[in-house]
Amino acid sequence: MKKTSLSILGATGSVGTSALNIVRDAPEDFEVYTLAAHSNVEKLAQAAIEVNARRAVIGDERLFDALKQALSGSNIEVAAGRRAVIESAAIPVDVVLSAVVGAAGLEPTLAAIEAGTKVALANKESLVCAGRLVNAAVKRNGTELLSVDSEHNAVFQVFEKENSRNVEKVIITASGGPFRTWTYEQMRDVTPEMALKHPNWSMGRRITINSATLMNKGFEVIEAFHLFPIEPHQLDVLVHPQSLVHGLVQYDDGSLLAHLSTPDMRTPIAHCLGYPKRRKVELERLDLGSIGALSFEKPDVKRFPMLGLAFEAMKHGDGAGAAVNAADEIAVGAFLDKTIGFLDMAVIVDNVLNTMLQRHGLKQPSSVEEVLEIDSLARRLAHEQVMTKAA
Repeated sequence: MKKTSLSILGATGSVGTSALNIVRDAPEDFEVYTLAAHSNVEKLAQAAIEVNARRAVIGDERLFDALKQALSGSNIEVAAGRRAVIESAAIPVDVVLSAVVGAAGLEPTLAAIEAGTKVALANKESLVCAGRLVNAAVKRNGTELLSVDSEHNAVFQVFEKENSRNVEKVIITASGGPFRTWTYEQMRDVTPEMALKHPNWSMGRRITINSATLMNKGFEVIEAFHLFPIEPHQLDVLVHPQSLVHGLVQYDDGSLLAHLSTPDMRTPIAHCLGYPKRRKVELERLDLGSIGALSFEKPDVKRFPMLGLAFEAMKHGDGAGAAVNAADEIAVGAFLDKTIGFLDMAVIVDNVLNTMLQRHGLKQPSSVEEVLEIDSLARRLAHEQVMTKAA
């Protein structure tokens, strides 16, 4: 049986780590070509040696010598810098797992698509900031884009493409985060330490904070719009604290199809790596009898305005998505640094989006360069907002 050739971008993050666990459990099924990470030299080098990767790339070019030393004597090729990550993504393999954090993942994702490689996408910012460009590249190069996000992977498994005209609604679920039952006033005193304690998932710092504000769910709504043949009004969010139902599709015959699994990223990752076949994964099976009950509720956009901002950005197109993503990244960083408060994040993102819509119009970007220009301007405006809040 032919091995699946695989490159993992963002190999030291939570998704990359889960993917590497799958590879380690089935070394006979995978041939790892490239592992890339931003700055964690030790973890990258260790993983590259363990899975016998051909190449290891560190995004921070200042760490080239450190990575080279860590892999001395291993025969693993070493490279560093943003351009090296993009070039590695363009090397033809069966699957590129794109799990780079933030807008930095856009160029490597597009490079893999332009090479005709199937992409397992865990970098939602690629679609939030440039969904139309990404989809055009997928179509032009005749390849596949599969979402690793548990919610979109769930919807994918119950979305009947041949019956897409019969779809009334696509619903993605949200745990509600650690402050699901808190009042708006109570959230004024939230600290980074409190917000980083997600009740169900183990994720990176930014996505964990975005889960607490529901911005992550907003980004997933935009992502779903680009992944499935639906209109914005067909998208909905349900808060589901147990995080066992990940996605649902409502059809016009009254059927509501749902995908359930334990909250473990290895399930959607394995599905993407093996698609169209399924891969066996050794993890805890879902036992509904022992769980007893599942609960659902509508999200409160007054207490969690980030979700509403994402829906608003979706109406204005990819330029607005790029602006919101950039502003959110700066705001989350400032909150984690304790420069601003928890509730300030939504205010900053809202101000940046409105300012850019009024001043610049945020036309649909026609190139990666235009996306990056919007990203840069939004970051600058967000920095200014942070300084004003901190003053």
